[in-house]
Amino acid sequence: MTLNPWMKAGVGLGFALLWSCPTLAAMTAEKNFGLDVKITGQSEDDRDLGTRSGGDVNGLGLDLRPWVYGERGNWSAFAMGQAVAATDIIETDTLRQSGDEAESDSGRANGREADKSYLAMREFWVGYSGLTAYPGEQLRFGRQRLRNDDGMWRDTNIEALNWTFDTTLLRANLGVAERFSEYRTDLTELAPEDKDRLHLYGDVATQWTPGHWVGLRAHHTHDDGNLKNPGETVDALDKTRTGDLTWLGLEANSDAYNWRNQNRVNYWGSMTWLTGDRDSLSSTTVNGEQVASGKHSGDVNAWATDLGIRLRLDPNWQVGAAYARGSGGGGSDGSGNYEQTGLESNRSNFTGTRSRVHRFGEAFRGELGNLQAATLFTSWQLRDDYDASLIYHKFWRVDGDQNIGSSGINAVVEDNGINRPLIQGEKDLGQEMDLVVTKYFKQGLLPAALSQSIDEPSALVRFRGGVFKPGDAYGKEADSYMHRAFVDVIWRF
Repeated sequence: MTLNPWMKAGVGLGFALLWSCPTLAAMTAEKNFGLDVKITGQSEDDRDLGTRSGGDVNGLGLDLRPWVYGERGNWSAFAMGQAVAATDIIETDTLRQSGDEAESDSGRANGREADKSYLAMREFWVGYSGLTAYPGEQLRFGRQRLRNDDGMWRDTNIEALNWTFDTTLLRANLGVAERFSEYRTDLTELAPEDKDRLHLYGDVATQWTPGHWVGLRAHHTHDDGNLKNPGETVDALDKTRTGDLTWLGLEANSDAYNWRNQNRVNYWGSMTWLTGDRDSLSSTTVNGEQVASGKHSGDVNAWATDLGIRLRLDPNWQVGAAYARGSGGGGSDGSGNYEQTGLESNRSNFTGTRSRVHRFGEAFRGELGNLQAATLFTSWQLRDDYDASLIYHKFWRVDGDQNIGSSGINAVVEDNGINRPLIQGEKDLGQEMDLVVTKYFKQGLLPAALSQSIDEPSALVRFRGGVFKPGDAYGKEADSYMHRAFVDVIWRF
């Protein structure tokens, strides 16, 4: 098993933290080490919609995550490892993007082929809380979980220097991040879109009246690196795009992502503007190989919005509706196509339960780019013991001549002799029905500083499933339905 230099550095720092934290742990009264055990069963048929061979997943995976945490004065440290063994390429990690776990498919370059079993370092960071006198303030350095409430800007594990300020009336984050490695024994190369990509971000929100927040968000990416020259062969690990992009956003909500709130009416709304420049590599197929043919450069001017409302019918039942749109179009260069930051998971508690659900379908898993989605849902929650969400989605392209961003669908259809992911001019992407049901067991107490890293209580059994019915944009060759379903069993020791 060969480890790249960043993986070695991460493992080394992780073990250093594991060695040092018991000393720190002895100075605190809370639990500071443990083991998360997750068993995941996955059934998926067929992410290619019958247009290619493969695309099915059926198997069982075991995911072990040992962790250790400690504090001494204003200093803290945390490390979490991971060991996965499975019968197939099982998705045990909801933070992974849709296509990541399928990267053992043919056509992927060496270094991005996911294995059934692997070792990894999820997090390893050092924190300092002495910059201000407020208890909700901390500066962290290292590989860490970055997350905002709606999951549509940041929700990932990445190397970062991040400052957080979290009080009753004011919340703020400021940081810089760049991915240097996956820190996995199987994925020894970064995805091309992550190579040489620097993220700068910040946000601030204030509670202007009890239970109601307004805020500003900003994110900038500097996507460096070199594109292949005309005539050079392009492989799966080569960058196909560079540039500088800046997102500016306004948001308002009624603490809607806090599943414990008892508001009669909950709402959320956001508006985001994207500006910058993109350089995109164009290529053509020559003797079965992709060969660079030139570069398209252009400015970007795009926008997106996400709106939602949720009504509480009684202490247990809620119903709601949501609408999201990411602009598309702008001619052949796609200058009007919105895209997300690349750090998002699109998972949140928008249905009002503690179970985090994918905003654009557990099966479809769309990215908000040249996409509009209408959503209806109902949810039920019984104390801290059970919750359930039933969600309906309808998806369209904004511009029928532009592709959408990434999704959980990998269909390639024939359009007048040309292989393309979507039929030219067709906007209807399809519809989906999701069901997420969870039974919770004993409630464990964890250090407050771990709330970003560990989402769940001590134990649960959860079903997550979605059935997607493709629309006209996928062509007549596509299957009538596809599904993706999981059963997760989690126990924390």
